[in-house]
Amino acid sequence: MLQPVTSLGANRSLPVSFSNTVEFDPELIARLGKNGPRYTSYPTADRFGDGFAYRDYLHAVASVRTRGGARPLSLYLHIPFCDTVCYYCACNKIVTKNRDKAATYLGYLKREIAMQAALFAGINEVEQLHFGGGTPTYLSDAQMGELMAHLRRSFRFAPDEAGEYSIEVDPRTVSRERVHSLRRQGFNRISLGVQDFDPDVQQAVNRVQPEAGTRAIIAAAREAGFRSVSIDLIYGLPKQSLASMAVTIDKVIDASPDRIAIYHYAHLPHVFKPQRRILEADMPSPADKLDMLALCIARLTAAGYVYIGMDHFARPDDDLAIAQRQGRLHRNFQGYSTHADTDLVSCGVSAIGAVGATYSQNAKTLDAYYEALDNNELPVVRGIALGMDDLLRRTVIGKLMCQFELSISAIEQAFPIAFGQYFADELVALRQLEFDGLVSIEGDWISVTMRGRLLIRNVCMVFDRYLTAPGTLPHAVPRYSRTV
Repeated sequence: MLQPVTSLGANRSLPVSFSNTVEFDPELIARLGKNGPRYTSYPTADRFGDGFAYRDYLHAVASVRTRGGARPLSLYLHIPFCDTVCYYCACNKIVTKNRDKAATYLGYLKREIAMQAALFAGINEVEQLHFGGGTPTYLSDAQMGELMAHLRRSFRFAPDEAGEYSIEVDPRTVSRERVHSLRRQGFNRISLGVQDFDPDVQQAVNRVQPEAGTRAIIAAAREAGFRSVSIDLIYGLPKQSLASMAVTIDKVIDASPDRIAIYHYAHLPHVFKPQRRILEADMPSPADKLDMLALCIARLTAAGYVYIGMDHFARPDDDLAIAQRQGRLHRNFQGYSTHADTDLVSCGVSAIGAVGATYSQNAKTLDAYYEALDNNELPVVRGIALGMDDLLRRTVIGKLMCQFELSISAIEQAFPIAFGQYFADELVALRQLEFDGLVSIEGDWISVTMRGRLLIRNVCMVFDRYLTAPGTLPHAVPRYSRTV
């Protein structure tokens, strides 16, 4: 039976079950919660090194071409520009009102796209496209149309009904007409940054975004025929409270998006300068943040949303929920995805790609990005080539993150190992998590329990060799957000 939200603060030690998808145990989360990776890749991006560069990427593409049996591509484009700074933001961004910078960037980005397209000529059908930032709609409508036309000249795109073509949008930067134009330009999924509807919270993070404007953009997306509308929220922001979060989540449910992401705010002012403008006195306590999370999960599952994993929810008929039920869910740098068997080609400053058994990242500054392209080289400056152990552990972590269960015999069939011997130490650690009720180990299966799903990052960290063997780190110990 669902515990009333009004009693959460007085009964934090009591587990709360939401529908049949996840069990919220505040005491357990408080005890086991710690900093850890989000596993949008394995090894994680902080493990990349500058020993991997442009020519290593060329070798990775060559290996893809020689393996036979072309598989589809996923494209990611990073547009780093924003008009104003949101104090909570930890993205790679450039805050400027000088639109000439975007025009210059667009010219270089098109050059990079052409170079990538030449490498993948003949095996270049795109099934997935994602624009992230920054604010992708910082580009004007004409610039976006020009860029999309260039992409379609450079790559073959799957039909609209088969491909997933998404763009992140700041509702403050677009109109109804712009949303319709984005649909005509080929986007069929749209993700709206909302974070919180409360005016005081918006003021505290320098993102004033009236609810009416956001609702108008959602309505425009429906009207334009977007296949999916997503909303991003953040809990743990300054000025947030259980009461304000209740109002926000009810408004989101009323707006009826297809997908909802509720991210935990990682307050790292020593790392991200804009966060230094947030007053520590305005920050909610750890206990209050847990109450907010419990509230969001309770309201969303009661409204019929399926808990996909970590911080993502989707309607039962959404492609993400269907892919999870069918065992096809995948995780990449954009989060959960339905397109698992693709190479990820990424373009733009700081963009991260995954081609063959490698990960690669572009230069993080405009100057370095432009210099590489001026030298007729792709701006790849760091990355990693995966060995057998990396591939094995990536598979294990991916299964746990996406399906919440793992067949030991399936892993042994795919890799030349005896699971019990290879992961002897990991199984000892898993037994402790089993004692805590996060996992069950029965016969051939390792399964994450309803109680353990919110702590799935903790479970996956058991299999992360780079965390358990600090001597293998290429540089300083990384800085992660809290697992819950």
